Amino acid sequence: NSNNNTTLNSLVFLPNGISAQIRYSVQEESRAGTVIGNVGRDLGLDHGGLAGRNLRVVSGTKQELFIVNLRDGALLVNQRVDREELCGKSVPCITTHKAVVENPLEMHQILVEIIDVNDNAPKFPEENSTLEVLESAIVGSRFQIEGANDLDVGLNSLQSYKLNHNQYFRLETEEFGEEGKLPFLVLQKPLDREHTATHYLQLTATDGGKPPKYATINITIFVSDVNDNSPVCDKPKYIVTTKENAPIGTFLLTVKALDADEGANGEVEYSLRSKVRGITPEIFEINRKTGKITVKRPLNYEEKQMYEIKVLAADRGAVSLSTLCNVVVKVEDVNDNHPEIEITSLSSRLREDAPPGTVVALMGVTDLDSGVNGQVDCSVPGHLPFVLKPSPDGQSYSLVTKDYLDKESAQMYDIKITAKDLGSPSLSSSKVIHLDVLDVNDNSPLFTSSPYIFYVAENNIAGLSIFAVCATDADEGENAEVTYSLHYKGSKSQITSFMNINQANGQISALKSFDFEAVKTFQFQVVATDSGTPSLSSNVTVHVFILDQNDNAPVILYPVSSNGSAEGVEEIPRNVHAGHLVTKVRAYDADIGYNGWLLFSLQEVSDHSLFGLDRYTGQIRTLRSFTETDEAEHKLLILVKDNGNVSLSATATVMVKVVEPKEAFAASDVQSAAKDDEDSDVTFYLMITLGAVSLLFVISIIVLIAMQCSKSTDYTSKYLQEPNYDGTLCHSIQYRSGDKRYMLVGPRMSIGSTIVPGSHANTLVLPDRRRTSEECTHEK
Repeated sequence: NSNNNTTLNSLVFLPNGISAQIRYSVQEESRAGTVIGNVGRDLGLDHGGLAGRNLRVVSGTKQELFIVNLRDGALLVNQRVDREELCGKSVPCITTHKAVVENPLEMHQILVEIIDVNDNAPKFPEENSTLEVLESAIVGSRFQIEGANDLDVGLNSLQSYKLNHNQYFRLETEEFGEEGKLPFLVLQKPLDREHTATHYLQLTATDGGKPPKYATINITIFVSDVNDNSPVCDKPKYIVTTKENAPIGTFLLTVKALDADEGANGEVEYSLRSKVRGITPEIFEINRKTGKITVKRPLNYEEKQMYEIKVLAADRGAVSLSTLCNVVVKVEDVNDNHPEIEITSLSSRLREDAPPGTVVALMGVTDLDSGVNGQVDCSVPGHLPFVLKPSPDGQSYSLVTKDYLDKESAQMYDIKITAKDLGSPSLSSSKVIHLDVLDVNDNSPLFTSSPYIFYVAENNIAGLSIFAVCATDADEGENAEVTYSLHYKGSKSQITSFMNINQANGQISALKSFDFEAVKTFQFQVVATDSGTPSLSSNVTVHVFILDQNDNAPVILYPVSSNGSAEGVEEIPRNVHAGHLVTKVRAYDADIGYNGWLLFSLQEVSDHSLFGLDRYTGQIRTLRSFTETDEAEHKLLILVKDNGNVSLSATATVMVKVVEPKEAFAASDVQSAAKDDEDSDVTFYLMITLGAVSLLFVISIIVLIAMQCSKSTDYTSKYLQEPNYDGTLCHSIQYRSGDKRYMLVGPRMSIGSTIVPGSHANTLVLPDRRRTSEECTHEK
């Protein structure tokens, strides 16, 4: 048979009614109508007789795979022939059929071998396959993969497997009888789940057909974890900075450790470890789950500036693996410490003459803070005579004097040393050093007044204290003990003969009674000497003014009789008119001021209506004209008295004779000549007296003005002027000085004149306010 799909294998004659056995072959999947062979010819049947003999093929199955064409006896494919369906894996695949012919009845056996064609590709049970492999699997471990199935047989069946290239697995196959070749994955490199947790492979199964057919399967290999990885800190070292005043609970940082394992093997818990194993630091605490580190107790930069913490990160595997993470906590200084002053050396007593630069104290200054917070600046109040000198390192200071001390200005000092750091806000502290200043004799005694001016009433009692001087010494102890002595510019005996001073208290007494009319003023010096070594002294000028007392009665200068009595006779014409000057009574008082201020009055007069007396001038004048009935002779008794507290007086008698005009002219010529001679003598002496008093008054004013200009006076005076009375030989001015009230009297001056306080002019009213020794002692 020339058909490629059919083959006549053999013709065999068999017994048992089967006359012959015919063998054919055909490829599976041949089309219907395909000629397999010619049964009629092979059986030797004529074409013409085929119809009569009813040639047919009988199969043992319900499927009529083949039929006979009765016209020419050809065996044809009736329907699709599938070798795999008919025979599966059996080789060869032969189907048995019977060819039946009638007339005569014959039965022949027909064998049809179904030839396999590559019509089936290999096929894996699933398109995707998964495999779980422990990462601890050793190299060489084999893992079977479910193989592919190919329904074809022979060369068309599954011939080989191929695995895609990878570095962890290779492919091996083994023959397993009816199962054919089975693929195996062989581990050729240790697995590391943490490196590659899943591997993706592709296995290809190929048959031997031409062209070959193939099938692929995707294999996913999951590497199962084992606790083979310790936690790993995400940083080699954690560094954090916090202030030392960070409150408790302050978050510092989070420690993070990663474990490449999974599940419990990859769950990390944290704990703190100190250098000594098992001891947990108490300064910080860590959250076991999150790794957050917080402050547990107050920090102190001065105690520790840096903490090195070991954080243990451990997984929860059955056999726990752990690692230590290094944490460095740097404590940042804040200005929370006050500077401290330590006095290392102190001289609590210092002489006031110590030279500038003398060391009083040595001190150290510390501040536990650092940086600018620990830099300290020390100072003392600027008004004190001290200064601080720092050492080169700035850690210590010396307190030295910057000027000479003065015991008299300040007996002691409480020196406040202030140490202030440069932090922000700044902190400070202070310490007080007590220093006593030792006295040296550097102060001379100082009189409470210079010069002294004293007013002493005349007629004082000899031997009694009349005034006192007082000198104080700003030093103390023996340096301030003052003794007094008298000194006179001329001969010392002149002053010491009538003055004496108490060396201890400066009380000055007069050894004799003063007479204003003899001595009106004098001066001397008092020397005050302290008891220091060497002693210091000073002197003061004392001006003494003798105050007038009313110890002199008025003296009648006119009229004066030949025998010295104050009597006189005056003749006047009868025809004089009212206001005629009869005469003038003149008197003199050696005292001054009110004591020398004279007033005139008529004590006795024969006719009060006829004569009048001016009480200030002593002039006697007629009050009216004379009448024929008036007596020819009148007696006038005139009283002259001063204005002292205890008034002294004198009287003069004037006889007035009334004469006829002719007699009066003759008598007046004779008397006027005698009277002119007498008056000229009186006038001469009066001029001398007035000139002397005026000169003394002017000199006193000049001296006192000079003294007032040379010192700061305490006598700021308020002058109270009174009108000048036209009295006899006197003039008065009142003034105030402090609580004193003075009245100076002297020669007549023009109204409006003033006099300087302290003048040695005569003072009538003077409360003698003397400074006592107790006051002097108190002022010390």
